[in-house]
Amino acid sequence: MIRFRTQVYKLTSSKIPEGKKLKAAFLTDLHGREFGPGNQVLLEEICRQQPDLVLCAGDMIVRTLPHSIPVARALLLKLSEDFPVYMALGNHECRMKLQPETARIYTDYEEELVKGGIKIFHNEKKDLKIGDIPLTIYGLELPMEYYHKPDSPTLTCGQIKNLLGSGDPSRLNILLAHNPKYGKAYFSWNADLTLCGHYHGGILRLSRHRGLTSPQYLLFPPFCCGDFEKEGKYILVSAGLGEHTIPVRIHNPRELLIIELESTGS
Repeated sequence: MIRFRTQVYKLTSSKIPEGKKLKAAFLTDLHGREFGPGNQVLLEEICRQQPDLVLCAGDMIVRTLPHSIPVARALLLKLSEDFPVYMALGNHECRMKLQPETARIYTDYEEELVKGGIKIFHNEKKDLKIGDIPLTIYGLELPMEYYHKPDSPTLTCGQIKNLLGSGDPSRLNILLAHNPKYGKAYFSWNADLTLCGHYHGGILRLSRHRGLTSPQYLLFPPFCCGDFEKEGKYILVSAGLGEHTIPVRIHNPRELLIIELESTGS
């Protein structure tokens, strides 16, 4: 059986009231993988962690493998029975819904997820209150040109604002953004916590923050994997739960991220 590790990040924010905590499970880049029949091992670990919410940054499927859809659908719907689930799309979902031959398959998949209570973001936001913590979740959906190989356009803070607006500085802002290539722009925007995937840990992971390459054929890409902090804001880049095309991982375990946020005064 393929395995994954649970990577726990303990972060602080001045926007969380003293004595309060927020716990989230973050999964991305499943690509149709299963950890035990029906993903039972993964489900049991998430339930054991008892998060307040489950966040997903996309690429749960492989666009050229429609049989990856039932795997992702079953996992997400099962999670939604016990936790609120919020999801942004990755490049695989976006491309699948844009191609005429697979658009209907993708649309049916998304409709089933929404009927199951899962919130899917298309450059949207959702205001929540968990305990006494006001937070807003944003889901960034970039045009496919931002995934071009090897070159893709520059993304600016202003362009993110055009897609999502400006974050409310009085709320804890969480941004689901599949592609970590644009980490500098995410830091410039108003996200307190940005969650990314896409790079699969760099295939060969060299250190906590460094990997060999990315799906866009960039060598030693910035924001490849791990945690990054700037002036009290964080970006977490998961190595993901699966892979496709080149099913290779070297010193680079699959990851479920557990994020524990508490007040800076705690």
